[in-house]
Amino acid sequence: MGRGRAKAKQTKVARELKYYSPDTDLSALQRELRSHETNGVQPTRAEERDDSDDDGQGDYSQWSSGSR
Repeated sequence: MGRGRAKAKQTKVARELKYYSPDTDLSALQRELRSHETNGVQPTRAEERDDSDDDGQGDYSQWSSGSR
């Protein structure tokens, strides 16, 4: 037994984290996002993907045909 106090503390901490909402500085966030656009940030992997030969299969068709 003896787990009641520890569980109550964990529940209290979890509840505090769940409902804690710090103030967000939206203007600072906007400045940061704009600086990334103007600084030529590298595109993410999803943006680099070339869909020119997209037949709906992706890389699976190459993998399944054995021509890896």
